[in-house]
Amino acid sequence: MRLRSAFIFALLIILGQTTLVGQNDDISNTVTAALKSADASKLAINFNSTIDLQVDKTDGSFSKKQAEIIISEFFKKSPVKSYTSNHMGSSDDGSNYIIGTYTSTNGKKYRVYVLLKNRDGKLLINQLQFEEE
Repeated sequence: MRLRSAFIFALLIILGQTTLVGQNDDISNTVTAALKSADASKLAINFNSTIDLQVDKTDGSFSKKQAEIIISEFFKKSPVKSYTSNHMGSSDDGSNYIIGTYTSTNGKKYRVYVLLKNRDGKLLINQLQFEEE
């Protein structure tokens, strides 16, 4: 009986990890698609209620709606030519990150850093940075 309980417990752990991996892939794909299309509203769906944002000369902590407006203005000012995710990973504290390159039609390149943290069982964007290269 103990062996059966241990097997069920191990199976539940594996299924839980598979669900988290699937969720990580889903949000990574969603964030990447939003950046590739410069769609601030699709990106903002994944924002936490407050987000640390750094873009151009704007740097601070903003509400979800404020951050969406700032990102929308950035996308209008610097329309996307291309976006590439260069690296994705996770930290020991359970957070995930995406590092990429955003190239605008005006020739500027930005290093993009997205930090995702788990909130109530869902990964949300806690920090977003666009640093001009």
